[in-house]
Amino acid sequence: QVQLVESGGGLVQAGGSLRLSCAASGRTFSVSTMGWFRQAPGKEREFVANIRRNGGFTDYADSVKGRFTISIDNAKRTVYLQLNSLKTEDTAVYFCAASILWRGVQREASNWDYWGQGTQVTVSS
Repeated sequence: QVQLVESGGGLVQAGGSLRLSCAASGRTFSVSTMGWFRQAPGKEREFVANIRRNGGFTDYADSVKGRFTISIDNAKRTVYLQLNSLKTEDTAVYFCAASILWRGVQREASNWDYWGQGTQVTVSS
C-alpha cells in the first residue's frame, strides 16, 4: 500500500501562486509515476499533470501548460505542483495520485492506483 498526503492548498487571488505538496509513504518503491488531478464542484475529476519517478517525463493538461510545474524529490518521497498565474477556473480540490505501472501519457483517473484525500485551492477574482 502507498499512502499520499497533500498539503499547501488555500485561498489566493487571481494571478497569484501556490505550491502543493504530496508526501508519499509505504511501499513507494513500487510506484513508477506520480500525478495531480483536480475536481471542481459538479464536475468530473480531471487530469492536471504527471511525472515519472525518475523525473525524465512530464505531461500537462493543456489548460495548465505554461502555468503549472510538477516536480519530484525522491529523497523526500514528495511530489510538488507549483501553480502560477492562477485563474478563478483553477478553483478545485486537488488530488495527488500514484501509479504502479508506467504508461507515459496517463490522463484517465481509472489508471491510477492510489489517491490522497485532496487539498482545496480557491482562486478569487
